[in-house]
Amino acid sequence: MPPRKSAKSATLEAAGPKIGSPVPKGIVNTATGEVGAAVQSAYDPGEEFAAVRKQLETLQKQVSDAAQTIKSGGRKAARQTEATVKLYPVSTMIAVAAAVGAIAFAIAGSRSAPPRSRYDRALDEMRDLYDRVRDRI
Repeated sequence: MPPRKSAKSATLEAAGPKIGSPVPKGIVNTATGEVGAAVQSAYDPGEEFAAVRKQLETLQKQVSDAAQTIKSGGRKAARQTEATVKLYPVSTMIAVAAAVGAIAFAIAGSRSAPPRSRYDRALDEMRDLYDRVRDRI
């Protein structure tokens, strides 16, 4: 007859890591072949949040500066364009007409059917032949 198991259950240890605590990184010392856990620095989420907030503030400042630069550059370009149109009205009209023509030419070229290759024509001929044979049968 097999021996009976004891009725005692194992007790849970209160000491040790808690749920949600940071997991230590394991290290392997290749010189000695020892495995262990490196000394871990204290985890402070407040420091990480502060660093992220600082990065966000820096990013907001950079975006604000870039937007201001773009605005001022746009205003400057508008003033220069206005001055150019006042000084050279005929040349400006020719340049605008050329730009509109180039855009129209590009749009018309993109809408036209691309040239068919020899392969496409042969494929169409094979389809037509197949349809004619199928109609006869």
